[in-house]
Amino acid sequence: MSVDRKPRTSNDAHDLSELLVSVRRVSKVVKGGRRFSFSVLVVVGDEKGRVGCGMGKHAEVAEAKIKAVNAAKKNMIRVYLRESRTLHHDVTAKFCASRVILRSAKVGTGIIAGGSVRAVFEVLGVQDVVAKIVGSSNAHTVIYAVFSAFKSMLSPKQVAGKRGKKVCDVINR
Repeated sequence: MSVDRKPRTSNDAHDLSELLVSVRRVSKVVKGGRRFSFSVLVVVGDEKGRVGCGMGKHAEVAEAKIKAVNAAKKNMIRVYLRESRTLHHDVTAKFCASRVILRSAKVGTGIIAGGSVRAVFEVLGVQDVVAKIVGSSNAHTVIYAVFSAFKSMLSPKQVAGKRGKKVCDVINR
């Protein structure tokens, strides 16, 4: 269940945008019946190449969201962007039953992605990208697959080092 589609900027020193991806009501069966709580998935980013995701559980949605935002801030990673608008190279990743294909795009393409992948790119600051979800479209597994793809991406400096070339030779296509 998607709830919040506009990135909200928090007031801390890092100037991070947070986006609520999903809210689930979960239950635990105890002696007296069912005990309900909420599971919240949040994506946090600075719209300049840093992004993180986190999950929080609590009896109230607001408290669960606070926990999720704190977890997302702890799990932030750096994604190297080309011209501060798209990815450097295409990448595919899998997490559980979800597979994502992320492709760089030309100027003016926009974010062509579904559901939870779009939320990640909005807070990341990507303007032009094409993404496809194959398999399960569960928001949790899709976001973890996207983060797996980001972690497998190489920066231009790493690619140049592997090829034995200069960074400017790798970036200029």
